[in-house]
Amino acid sequence: MSTFHATTIFAVQHNGQSAMSGDGQVTFGNAVVMKHTARKVRKLFNGRILAGFAGSVADAFTLFEMFEAKLEEYNGNIQRSSVELAKEWRSDKVLRKLEAMLIVMDESSMLLVSGTGEVIEPDDGILAIGSGGNYALAAGRALKRYAGEHMTARDIAKASLETAGEICVYTNDNIIVEEL
Repeated sequence: MSTFHATTIFAVQHNGQSAMSGDGQVTFGNAVVMKHTARKVRKLFNGRILAGFAGSVADAFTLFEMFEAKLEEYNGNIQRSSVELAKEWRSDKVLRKLEAMLIVMDESSMLLVSGTGEVIEPDDGILAIGSGGNYALAAGRALKRYAGEHMTARDIAKASLETAGEICVYTNDNIIVEEL
């Protein structure tokens, strides 16, 4: 899978709670920060589904719209909607060129969706994408493993992004957290 710069998205399910966090940085090329307050995590389908993107902003908005249409078509079933989106994304000549990745989740499941046809459900209830994704993933796994009842999913999502922001130059500290 390709790595997309200029963002970090992190999702976690912990103790029956679901949360997704994303930073606000938009980078133009590899040297210029164009925006600090972008909103890359959104609630969809009447607030019952969270989606976050890493990659080209215009491409991600196209994918958000397509995913939302699939959710409507399949009555909010994220597994079916994700598979159908990935099939269309991969097989369409124009869509195939979109450079983004999505994490989508509802209260019971989460999936990574990519343009190369991947629809991946994690074993441990944690996903991360973007430049700082591996940093956030490592922090989130440690926090989830040792948090017990002391941290909420929201706390883990925020702390994981804060850790990524301390390490990754493409991740800032303007963190948005959404939860279900």
